Amino acid sequence: MLNNKPLTTTDTRELSPELLRNEIDQRVVKIRPMSTPIDQITRLAQSRPVNNMQVEYYTVDTKPTSAAVKSASISAEPVNGFYVADLTLNKTGVFQPTDTAIFPAVTIQNGGRKVNLIVYVLSVDMDTIKVIAINNSVDGIGTFPQASELSKKSIIRMGRAATELDVQTPQFEALPQKESNLCQIFKTQIEQSTIQRMADKEVNWTFNDQEEVAITDMRLSMEKSFLFGHRTRFMAPDKNEEIMLTGGIWWQAGREIQIGADTFQEAEMIDLCRTAFTESCGSSKKILIAGSGLIRMIHNLEFTKVVTATQVVTRWGIDFTEYVTKFGTLYIIMSELFDQCGHSNDGMVIDPEFITKYVHTPLHIDRLDLRTSGVRNTEAVVVTEASCIVLRHPGAHLRIVCK
Repeated sequence: MLNNKPLTTTDTRELSPELLRNEIDQRVVKIRPMSTPIDQITRLAQSRPVNNMQVEYYTVDTKPTSAAVKSASISAEPVNGFYVADLTLNKTGVFQPTDTAIFPAVTIQNGGRKVNLIVYVLSVDMDTIKVIAINNSVDGIGTFPQASELSKKSIIRMGRAATELDVQTPQFEALPQKESNLCQIFKTQIEQSTIQRMADKEVNWTFNDQEEVAITDMRLSMEKSFLFGHRTRFMAPDKNEEIMLTGGIWWQAGREIQIGADTFQEAEMIDLCRTAFTESCGSSKKILIAGSGLIRMIHNLEFTKVVTATQVVTRWGIDFTEYVTKFGTLYIIMSELFDQCGHSNDGMVIDPEFITKYVHTPLHIDRLDLRTSGVRNTEAVVVTEASCIVLRHPGAHLRIVCK
């Protein structure tokens, strides 16, 4: 309650702090949104307040669905009507007892036709699994092709198979991994002489030309940190105070694809899209942010019905070129910051559903009267934000590195 007093900016900050912050954010996102797509998207979409400068969060990737057989051995005698194969795999944690699996590269005869070998997992011991063949039999006994035909082949996990009396099944394990990032304190300061401010008849905080340029520079600098920053903390030698630097999302992406600048053709673009949208369990619409070199390579392609460059679409206040493929849709935008940071031929595919901005100190404005404090005859506006950006589900994001 204000007790019939006039509503002032100070009262608004005390009674409803988010009101002014939201207004500031709404103004900030209108300043050159095409130049800072990461900051723009996260400022308008996934943003969460935090109470600590060190952010801890969990990431989880989907459980692997395939492995390669390093070696195979088959039992000399059948057990309960089945020969048993011991398969040593190149990774652990893919299979559990009662899983079924398929060998895409191993064909057998079944009912007069060629089919892929299907197996049932009996037990698991670290990187070795015991399996039986369930669609290949000789004289009513489940058997396998030669062990050599199973070695060096891929085996793909399929659905689990339970009996009618089973009430339990081995536990599904896909444990999230704890990650952390640091919020970095970003600041910029704009000063104006008292005489000039009075002449312009300005009151409170507005976006004049000088302030807009300063905010633009601040956002561009933040964008570079959000992309390629190195997470660390250290003591400033001149102040003996701790400084935190945020880690960039370039290093957080869970997957990477390499392309060749001289060999990038439509087939490579299709492979890129295939990698971006398969085995990621992410969205069917993703964002490709790229340097000018990669954008040039994409523009030089002759697109067909497989990959089609269609209309320009606007999302989050940003104009994207929409590229439609059979795998999914890419929203493509060029970022000059990739060029400035030495990644002109590189790019990054980001799933907007799995990117989050953590904000310790929301973007806010402090006005300093330096004349009253005896520093100089100016008034200053200080813009501050402490934040970081993280990628949840790293496998949904892809680094594109030009060799």
